[in-house]
Amino acid sequence: MARIAGVTLPPEKRIEIGLTYIFGIGHSKSIKILKEAKIDKDKRVKSLTEEEINRIRQIIEKREKIEGDLRKEISMDIKRLIDIGSYRGMRHKRRLPVRGQRTKTNARTRKGPGGQGGKNR
Repeated sequence: MARIAGVTLPPEKRIEIGLTYIFGIGHSKSIKILKEAKIDKDKRVKSLTEEEINRIRQIIEKREKIEGDLRKEISMDIKRLIDIGSYRGMRHKRRLPVRGQRTKTNARTRKGPGGQGGKNR
């Protein structure tokens, strides 16, 4: 059972995919980390040796900002935008799409469930 950065990696998955369970590490970062650690990306998490896990852990600690630190940095960036009153900050504050998407239709993820539409208004 491999634990890296406080996250238990799923033992049946390939290590290339298992690393993506850590917040802040996507597919391309996971491949770069494995190349640097000289570990085969097709190897399963359960078949990693303790030494290989330590190499991965050291690379991640040295280079990547992950989990709690990354979440804190993202929330601080959003808070800064809200505090300075920027357009993006206002959109965050109102829980609307921030990156220029349309809201007349769509945007249901941010706006919530749709209201009564059409004829009975």
